[in-house]
Amino acid sequence: MKAALVGAGTATAGGTPPGSPVLLHQARRSTGRERGPEAVVEGILDFAADLRAYGERHLGEPAAAAGVAVPGIVDEARGIAVYAANLGWTDVPLRDLLADRLGGIPVALGHDVRTGGLAEGRIGAGQGADRFLFVPLGTGIAGAIGIDGRVEAGAHGFAGEIGHIVVRPGGTPCPCGQRGCLERFASAAAVSEAWAAACGDPQADAADCAKAVASGDPNAVRVWQDAVDALADGLVTALTLLDPRTLIVGGGLAEAGETLFTPLRDAVRRRVTFQKLPAIVPAALGDSAGCLGAGLLAWDLLETPSPAAPAATDRPTTPDPSEVTT
Repeated sequence: MKAALVGAGTATAGGTPPGSPVLLHQARRSTGRERGPEAVVEGILDFAADLRAYGERHLGEPAAAAGVAVPGIVDEARGIAVYAANLGWTDVPLRDLLADRLGGIPVALGHDVRTGGLAEGRIGAGQGADRFLFVPLGTGIAGAIGIDGRVEAGAHGFAGEIGHIVVRPGGTPCPCGQRGCLERFASAAAVSEAWAAACGDPQADAADCAKAVASGDPNAVRVWQDAVDALADGLVTALTLLDPRTLIVGGGLAEAGETLFTPLRDAVRRRVTFQKLPAIVPAALGDSAGCLGAGLLAWDLLETPSPAAPAATDRPTTPDPSEVTT
């Protein structure tokens, strides 16, 4: 688990506007998932309470709101973590549990990828774009659809699952039940598996493949290009449907830099016909995207007045620190 206290910063030379969120304090803890889902939930609650106490001791005031981002299926409107296979939980009312533990402050619950996408869209690589698509390439592949400063969750919370676009019909089985899903060919995990088989080293991973591509290894080039072609097929399907202005690619595979982005831009360009080609750029926030995005969720709660609350313009221009846990 990653957590942070987030507050308003000042303008930077890189173009960050004044008042954008900055990380004031960061911490990490194990999820403790080997002890079961109840232990994971209790760990989140304890972590959040400890972080709030830290802010009160060291920053002079407790957090004014909290945001939490979790994996799996998330009902953001009701504040329920519906299902997460890797954490073992089902229908956890996480928003209410956190609000109770934190003394009744407002709490927002979000999906981890959509929350990271929110940060990339507002203050990261998609800053200024009215429409963006954020695609992190990690163990799997997910997506966040950005529209005018917010991220679309969909009618049932499933929007953005680009990793389960079928790009190779009849291909490798996917745990989702389909065959040939994008993430079975173009995720960091898929590249690691393909390169380990190609080079005969079961410990080899996607980063090793990228290094071998840079050195001109023909087997690595083949494995890498297969992944890039699959990724381009999936992305062109997505941009045909969504017409984003900016396509942000992040996650472990994107750490290969231009070893990924040069052939990917070329592959996408070759595939588009009538579609408008978006800017294809690397994610800017890296490991901090989740915490910053959770901070933005909390921030939005403070800037959205309740019926009895004063308008946002009557509030202080610099928000109180917001506590986030991801």
